[in-house]
Amino acid sequence: MSAPATVTAPRPVQRQHEVLTDAALAFLAALHRRFTPRRDELLARRTERRAEIARTGRLDFLPETAHIRADPDWRVAPAPPALQDRRVEITGPTDRKMTVNALNSGARVWLADFEDASSPTWENVIGGQLNLIDAFERRIDFTSPEGKRYALRPAEELATVVARPRGWHLDERHLTVDGRPVPGALVDFGLYFFHNAHRLVALGKGPYFYLPKTESYLEARLWNDVFLFAQEYVGLPPGTVRATVLIETITAAFEMDEILHELREHASGLNAGRWDYLFSLIKTFRDAGEHFVLPDRNAVAMTAPFMRAYTELLVRTCHRRGAHAIGGMAAFIPSRKDPEVNRTAFEKVRADKDREAADGFDGSWVAHPDLVPLARESFDAVLGERPHQKGQLRDDVSVTADQLLAVDSLKARPTAEGLRNAVAVGLRYIEAWLRGVGAVAIFNLMEDAATAEISRSQIWQWVHAGVVLEGGEKATAEVVRAVAGRELAAVRDAVGAEAFAAGRWREAHDLLLKVALDEEFVEFLTVPGCELLE
Repeated sequence: MSAPATVTAPRPVQRQHEVLTDAALAFLAALHRRFTPRRDELLARRTERRAEIARTGRLDFLPETAHIRADPDWRVAPAPPALQDRRVEITGPTDRKMTVNALNSGARVWLADFEDASSPTWENVIGGQLNLIDAFERRIDFTSPEGKRYALRPAEELATVVARPRGWHLDERHLTVDGRPVPGALVDFGLYFFHNAHRLVALGKGPYFYLPKTESYLEARLWNDVFLFAQEYVGLPPGTVRATVLIETITAAFEMDEILHELREHASGLNAGRWDYLFSLIKTFRDAGEHFVLPDRNAVAMTAPFMRAYTELLVRTCHRRGAHAIGGMAAFIPSRKDPEVNRTAFEKVRADKDREAADGFDGSWVAHPDLVPLARESFDAVLGERPHQKGQLRDDVSVTADQLLAVDSLKARPTAEGLRNAVAVGLRYIEAWLRGVGAVAIFNLMEDAATAEISRSQIWQWVHAGVVLEGGEKATAEVVRAVAGRELAAVRDAVGAEAFAAGRWREAHDLLLKVALDEEFVEFLTVPGCELLE
């Protein structure tokens, strides 16, 4: 009999034995031995493909899969009852308070996030699994330091859980098989599926997943094979698992049909992951000079022509194939102190959700429970009593490769304030992430790893393209270091010397500058970041 996965964490987490049972560790080992070699090949393929795109400066729809896109007859499997109505989805990490609040939020779906909204400390990886098990067993509650108690509402009022494992690029260094770390994706998926699949089926739901950072239909094929193996392993029929794929890489935007086709027995939809999408676009075309230089992050609206092309193609593709189209994140965090900030932000959120509903999306994301009613109003106005609007086929949409890549259609230019904001957000987010906090309220927005990635990738792009900022200053490494130094000093002044020393500000500063200024672009800041955790 093959050996199970080995736990190498230096310190155990309370109750981790309930998650890391012998049977669960054997399941992880089986997943690892069967699928990690293919994961490795696909990561190598990412690098080769990026090099080809850099050489040619082009990306297009795949000629070898044209028959899949042209075939009008295939559809994904019908959505199960629990995923028919997805008009509002709330996202957040799987800490105990968020677990209770997200399930109680009034949203139809909770994206229980082991990925961008979670810093992958051992405590978060295992604690998140325990919190979900406890929630399904209705033995979870939470009491704040102020004494406020949070408990679950009746089962019929709770959001449906859709778990998001880590992307294929991250390893879980605390679990090894045959001397190698197990991919974080297989750890998060495997533990959640192994412990909860039968429990969820008994509750009338199922093991549902969001799949992040997918770059090709071959990666979707790998996930589909993982699902088939896992279902057989625990004695559940094919199609019990359902997956929604985040279209948050520029290469995946050219393979939406193919991704759904690979997963069609298990697919339930696609999501427009806007921040990671912009990060991917910058990363993929980082050598293309001024043509692919984006302005300040907050200046890239979803109404930009290339973003409209991406989202409208997503809706058309999903509805043509019978899948849900889920819109992007409203990241605003309501202020308890500034009603004017709330009024302005609520207007923007409402306009964003109204646009998505009118475009044919079947639902959308919010980051805070206070935004659930606002988003629901936008979709209620269009959907009424219908669970979705898949009948809106958007046959008026026809998107070309040039339209998806028309970044130079934006008239705005990067600014000195945009550079400062990128440094400020990156510094504050990375510091919190190093302390184990993956979802961070910064300047009234809920930031996660995706927004930190776009912050540092924009800095890298502006410096390496020699961009002259609006106002005449050139973006250079020296300018960035000076801005970072001022931001670090501002934080020290704001939080005080004692709190500053207790934090991880200097390490965050150094990591930000490394991933933003090194000559060789680091594919994901979380990879070197993981070496600094714990």
